[in-house]
Amino acid sequence: MKVCGYRLRDHIRLLVPLFALLTGVWALRLILAAAGAPIGLTRYASLTVMGPAVVLLAALLMHERRFGSYTNVVLASFLLNAWAELLIVAAITFTRVTGMQNIYTAPEFSMLSHDPSQVRHIVGHLTFGIGFGTLVGAAEGCLLLWLLRKLTPKDREQPFGSR
Repeated sequence: MKVCGYRLRDHIRLLVPLFALLTGVWALRLILAAAGAPIGLTRYASLTVMGPAVVLLAALLMHERRFGSYTNVVLASFLLNAWAELLIVAAITFTRVTGMQNIYTAPEFSMLSHDPSQVRHIVGHLTFGIGFGTLVGAAEGCLLLWLLRKLTPKDREQPFGSR
């Protein structure tokens, strides 16, 4: 599969540091909660906040490396948001399988904590979470890419992969 001349592998290679950043925030949130950190501190380690932020970073990377166009930003938004939601689903599934509560199923953070099977919670992340996150991320990422292309000259660097 190619999007604007770049394979899915090229996109993933470009986004690996951002996938790692999302994974780090996810792990940090789990560790803070397990260590008994105050909820106010734990709220700062949020994939909901980090998701749109990494899409902005992806748009910045794409601009700096002259990687593709707006379609590539949309694909990056989908890939990054799907990864973040899959991490959350993994934490929820862990709770369901082991019976050990974690931050992702705590009543303060889960609107569906009354559902003991957590199926609706998981489905919500896999549908609404990925869909809405991708749309918001794509909109802000495309806006940032447009602004960067308008404000900076195009011929500054070589295209991605030609270095």
